[in-house]
Amino acid sequence: MPKINMTIPQSLGQAEATRRLQQAAEAAKTQYAGQFSDLHEEWNGSTGTVSLKAAGFNVSVQFQVTDTSVDVVADVPMMLLPFKGQVEQMINERAAVLFA
Repeated sequence: MPKINMTIPQSLGQAEATRRLQQAAEAAKTQYAGQFSDLHEEWNGSTGTVSLKAAGFNVSVQFQVTDTSVDVVADVPMMLLPFKGQVEQMINERAAVLFA
């Protein structure tokens, strides 16, 4: 499965950035409940994994939060690769709001 790798700068520190990511994941469960299934979320300190099924596709995302950044590695289906730029742009836009 192809990967999207991103490093998103943040200045909140590891604990606060991790807390905000966890809150955003919880909010997404409610906000997008009808758009995905098989949601699994697991956190071990500042490392998180989220997997889900959307539109028949399995997607898995790993987060590693440091004091200055969030590393994101997403496994995406081959069919979504043409939209890689749009996905990265969406992640950056949401991250800008989340870590402001």
